[in-house]
Amino acid sequence: MTLSILAYGDPVLRKTGKTITKDYPQLKELIANMWETMYNANGVGLAAPQIGLPIRLFLVDTGPFAEDDELTPEEQEALRNFKKVFINAKIEQQSGTNWTFNEGCLSIPDIREDVSRLDTIEISYMDENFKPHKETYNGLLARVIQHEYDHIEGILFTDKLSSLKKRLLKGKLTNISKGKINVDYKMRFPDLKKVR
Repeated sequence: MTLSILAYGDPVLRKTGKTITKDYPQLKELIANMWETMYNANGVGLAAPQIGLPIRLFLVDTGPFAEDDELTPEEQEALRNFKKVFINAKIEQQSGTNWTFNEGCLSIPDIREDVSRLDTIEISYMDENFKPHKETYNGLLARVIQHEYDHIEGILFTDKLSSLKKRLLKGKLTNISKGKINVDYKMRFPDLKKVR
């Protein structure tokens, strides 16, 4: 089932996600619905807060990035085959060099900006079967994971922009929160009267 994606301005997007256990209600169904929702919106990642659930769950499929001709065949292969569910994730370490890449977000449609992030992360998490993992990622994989991880920490990519850039985007962001945007996937816009 395709779910609605919360738009910028919804308070759930600012909550730190809660840890879940393997008996979380209808977890398998939730994960299946999140995959369907993400693919329907042409995304490469989706976090539970984006569908209104402040829990530590996100998923990533970097397959679409594999078509980039500027990548080496090895990089393309790694991206093509990367599809994972992350539950109760914790970034243990970030290292390497800062690099800038143009990011977007399904909760903030029609805005893409250059965001600087460290290129290597070490992350511990549970998969959909609650099997524990501790892995190191770099490059584009690390970036997509960091972007989704930020969601379960209540952080949006626009938070990482300069104050000047934020001021320039204020009008666009306000329009998104008011529903003044055309998207080809289901979105839910905040009730701004309740938020105030």
